[in-house]
Amino acid sequence: MAFNPLNWLLGFFSLDIGIDLGTANTLVNVRGKGIVINEPSWVVINKRTRQPLAVGAQAKEMVGRTPVDMLAVRPLRDGVISEFEITEAMLQYFIGKTHEQSIVPIPRPRVVIGIPSGCTEVEKRAVFDASMSAGARETYLIHEPKAAALGAGLPIAEIKGSMIVDIGGGTSEVAVMSMGGVVVDRSLRVAGDEMDEDIVQYIRNKYNLLIGERMAEKIKVQIGSAYPLPQELTMPARGRNLVTGLPEAIEVSSVEIREAISSSVQTIIDTIKDALDETPPEIIADLMESGVCLAGGGAMLKGLAERLTDELRIRVWVAEDPMTCVARGAGLVLEEGLDSLGHLLESLEGP
Repeated sequence: MAFNPLNWLLGFFSLDIGIDLGTANTLVNVRGKGIVINEPSWVVINKRTRQPLAVGAQAKEMVGRTPVDMLAVRPLRDGVISEFEITEAMLQYFIGKTHEQSIVPIPRPRVVIGIPSGCTEVEKRAVFDASMSAGARETYLIHEPKAAALGAGLPIAEIKGSMIVDIGGGTSEVAVMSMGGVVVDRSLRVAGDEMDEDIVQYIRNKYNLLIGERMAEKIKVQIGSAYPLPQELTMPARGRNLVTGLPEAIEVSSVEIREAISSSVQTIIDTIKDALDETPPEIIADLMESGVCLAGGGAMLKGLAERLTDELRIRVWVAEDPMTCVARGAGLVLEEGLDSLGHLLESLEGP
């Protein structure tokens, strides 16, 4: 292949970035700098022109408060792209924001993006095309469990078995790995978003109170739990009374919220048990020594590790800074080099 000085210059000056393109949050990891962006995956668009007006944290602040000519949307659902053009605009914004911090802002980065392990070829292609349209010079895809395991520091390249459970906003990923490959994996479209919906429905049915998605998420983060707490918590839930149509605030407890999300939590636990049931006994023996690692924003649900430890009879532990594991793992692929970790990346078949 002939030497191309333009490609050499772009490769020398451009950034290498790892992106966790999540349903709830998008994180960007720049090689040599670490996590530089951690913002919600929200975009506010003009209803008529469909042009983006706000992206990220600013857009999330507008959710539920937009006037009639604007619409707040999440362009990803269940971990995959549902609004291609809006996802492309969101990626352009985040890549552009990353380049603002660069010494030589040539907007042609090399990008590694985490995708759910249950992605179809069409869904993979949508992520790839959105990234290239947003200004990437090269785009590589990596399954989120592999990236999360790398970011959490699991020894996935060794002969010894490792297990990662990555619970995000749209999907929960379960993977058992050994020697750099996946032995057993499960991808489940039940995660943080489903828990938020459970809370909305529970409060609606029990109290005739309609609350918004953001209030449900706030309740889950502050008092949600998967296991009885040493001291149960309470907090106010504010919304509209469906009988009177007037504003109302009620006090909800962590016991109630645990009951509300119990179905989703149990579904995730059953999926993990199903994966363990197919895991070879030698790897089970390894997992009994090393334990099961929890990553993703859902790993921060109070008491989840304790509940899983009880249910699985294996020690379950939470990775350091679990929300950033996928982004850190995607960045690590670029830091270590495609020669050594390229086998972890996903290839696209066909045009």
